[in-house]
Amino acid sequence: MMWDNTSEFGMWGFHMGWWGIAVMLILIIAVSVIIFRSKSGSPSGTDSPLDILKRRYAKGEIDLAEFTRRKLEIEGV
Repeated sequence: MMWDNTSEFGMWGFHMGWWGIAVMLILIIAVSVIIFRSKSGSPSGTDSPLDILKRRYAKGEIDLAEFTRRKLEIEGV
């Protein structure tokens, strides 16, 4: 008897149909989004404005003069 890939379980041992494939894709996308969000840093709303300013300075998005000016604004001095 030869191998028949169209057995009762379908091709490759699966028989999901289009709905099964769609559900699998949705699950894969959902897991990917959850993993990406967990690795993207702290949850929004938990960082203080000063923490955000320090991070922007560390990344080089703003220079020292801009950092100092905004820090004084945040501290209310």
